[in-house]
Amino acid sequence: MENINAGTEAFANIFVEESQIPEKFKINPIHQREYLLNGELVPWSGKTMDILSPVFVKSDGSYGRKVVGSIPQTSPKEAMEALDAAVAAYNNGQGEWPTMSVENRIKCMEKFVYLMIKERDEVINLLMWEIGKTLADSTKEFDRTVEYINATIDALKDLDRESSRFQQAEGTLAQIRRSPLGVVLSMGPFNYPLNEIFTTLIPALIMGNTILFKLPKHGVLAHYPLLKAFKEAFPPGTVNTLYGKGSEIISPIMESGKVNVLAFIGSSKVANGLKKQHPKVNRLRAILSLDAKNAAIVTKNADLDVAVNECLLGALSFNGQRCTALKLIFVQKDIADAFVQKLSTAVSAMKPGLPWDKDVKITPLPELDKPAYLKDCIEDAIANGGKVINENGGVTNGSLVFPAVVYPVNDKMTLYHEEQFGPIVPVVPFETIDEPIKYQIEASHGMQVSIFSNDAQEVANLIDPFVNLVSRVNINCQAQRGPDVFPFTGRKDSAEGTLSVFDALRSFSIRSLVAAKNTEANKELLNTIVRDHDSNFLSTDYIF
Repeated sequence: MENINAGTEAFANIFVEESQIPEKFKINPIHQREYLLNGELVPWSGKTMDILSPVFVKSDGSYGRKVVGSIPQTSPKEAMEALDAAVAAYNNGQGEWPTMSVENRIKCMEKFVYLMIKERDEVINLLMWEIGKTLADSTKEFDRTVEYINATIDALKDLDRESSRFQQAEGTLAQIRRSPLGVVLSMGPFNYPLNEIFTTLIPALIMGNTILFKLPKHGVLAHYPLLKAFKEAFPPGTVNTLYGKGSEIISPIMESGKVNVLAFIGSSKVANGLKKQHPKVNRLRAILSLDAKNAAIVTKNADLDVAVNECLLGALSFNGQRCTALKLIFVQKDIADAFVQKLSTAVSAMKPGLPWDKDVKITPLPELDKPAYLKDCIEDAIANGGKVINENGGVTNGSLVFPAVVYPVNDKMTLYHEEQFGPIVPVVPFETIDEPIKYQIEASHGMQVSIFSNDAQEVANLIDPFVNLVSRVNINCQAQRGPDVFPFTGRKDSAEGTLSVFDALRSFSIRSLVAAKNTEANKELLNTIVRDHDSNFLSTDYIF
């Protein structure tokens, strides 16, 4: 049982009675009894699963997690029906969606965005209630997702314009375009249940693939208001939703061998297991964003105020529940005590509360077992010589855990090796720069690193080894995904494939071409096809 009102008096009044919640943020439970299959919202009368909020409310004298609603808990039977719908809609590349012109696919996507924006307020409120994300961050996630879709549309227009001409080489005429790959299984995380999923789902969809969409374990109801938009904007079978236990419904889908692309954001262990279930792995393209243990390196030549501010944001934005979060901070011993003191003071000033509270920075955690896991990490660190430096560090009240700055951290501790994915900031003192480099060489992850120093020679000497160990080196700033036009990937167990607005379109497609010998007869033939608009692929139309 979760412990309510534990710890200091400062946390005694975090959770309130339902009557004290501002009217505009109150929620009526949504009991979803339908799912999207083959262009229809199919009624569901089978097993369901309650969706519990990380936000506790007081009712009848006691506190408990607010029931946000419930969702279908479908079986492998419904999962296979969804797969069959996606396979039929793709129809070996002959279906309506994969053969549709780029211009018309863009029109469908623009209609979807229009319908999506209508649901903005409800989706934002559900993000707050389901995963405990602040009002500001929930709003940013929705708006950034809309911006991402519009940027994807613009990028596809650019790509299509580049492909609208014929090329000539060695006596051969050809038009080269990008074609879809087939059926895409899209699975995303709870921490950005809208944005992260859509960074794979949207480019996969707009390139002409059909989609099996497995909803995340938290943040699932936030997608419910959008089901009608998917239904109305795209041809039947283009998008099909999956609900239920992943261990039960995903295995038969992968074992069928009918999935062409796995788009997955989560743990490398799960991704490896899914890939192994496919009977013909060579036919499966995998676009994966996986584990990360991003390090920050603060040298004695750093601007301490800049380093503290960026590490604070990098380690604790959305309670540290980001794959790009800074999860281990190396600080040169000359400045370690000063850095830790400044960081601890900044962390102690962070305001805990409910997602809609003004200026709130620390909010309840959606994962039921996360507070206990974080407590174990802190106790393990203390047992191995570490201390919690900041006031109230690690104090727990139900689903809310106040951030803990743990110092000094060493390689005997769980916090040194495991991705905590929560509000703990481990600080490792180091003597020479070889120590953090050695850590990165031996780490199983390789997503990003942040370097804090104002010494040009020192920064240069760190850039060169790290660019071959991680995918992105940040100078005097936190690790992050954006801007979305930049490539987002990782080395080792952190990623497979590259995502950005431009890269994602290429990741979910393949270059195809139509070629002919450069003869007068062939030029006449091709000109006739283009002039009469007889082919959606072979075209010189220019999309503005």
